[in-house]
Amino acid sequence: MSMASSPNGPTASEYIVHHLQHFATDKQKFIVDFSVINLDTMFFSILSGLIVIFMLRKAASKATSGVPGRFQGFVEMMVEMVENQSKTIVHGDRSFIAPLALTVFLWIVVMNTFDLIPVDLIPMAWGHLLYNLGLAASPGDPYMRVVATADLNGALGMSLGVLVLMLYYSVKIKGAGGFVHELFCAPFGANPLLWIPNFVLNLIEFAAKTVSLGMRLFGNMYAGELVFMLIALLGGAAALSLGGAFAFLGHVLAGTIWAIFHILIVLLQGFIFMMLTLIYIGQAHQGH
Repeated sequence: MSMASSPNGPTASEYIVHHLQHFATDKQKFIVDFSVINLDTMFFSILSGLIVIFMLRKAASKATSGVPGRFQGFVEMMVEMVENQSKTIVHGDRSFIAPLALTVFLWIVVMNTFDLIPVDLIPMAWGHLLYNLGLAASPGDPYMRVVATADLNGALGMSLGVLVLMLYYSVKIKGAGGFVHELFCAPFGANPLLWIPNFVLNLIEFAAKTVSLGMRLFGNMYAGELVFMLIALLGGAAALSLGGAFAFLGHVLAGTIWAIFHILIVLLQGFIFMMLTLIYIGQAHQGH
């Protein structure tokens, strides 16, 4: 469960490989293994969701008709931004869709924000907790990844949720018969010879939307996580080399620059996922 140590500490590759392992119920044996649950992804995604619910509930309970405070003003700005976007994309009832988009945006932003916490901080704290509870032989550095969106399971899980909503609204707006008719008769036409090509193309479209939505979020956050690990290695080099002072300065400088830039990535990925969710649900309201 803990990273194997040697007199000189782990190598750079061992350090990165260790930090890419999940705290899971078992080791994954296949590329697709539904018997394994990544407990860290489950915990931090649920925790992020609870944080969003707490924030929105607090804003709603303290909302006033007078001059809003900073927190209320921020939440109102988010609500207005999402409402304006949903109004231009989704033509129909938005009583569920607009709040959904706001929740998705804030949820992803909070999950992404965990990437700004120092790489080793939470895993080390978790290791000491397990040791003090008698669940680990030593307070080592256990497997623990805190960025749920950097786990392909988490990102694709959210995109599958969007797929379910696309199918739901397709049936709700067009009816079951209208949806089936569209699957087999669009976009090439209703000629029986074109039913199979139409159906295959529509299946590919649904699959491409789902996979690209999840992979886009996963790829960006996974890459950001790797960069933070590489920067963390500079700190280790600072302690092990004669030029440690220069490595330490590089560690601080690179970490600061990347953290500032990563704030933009954190917000941008949440916004892109929200916008694509609105677009895909909006397309479900329309016919070919």
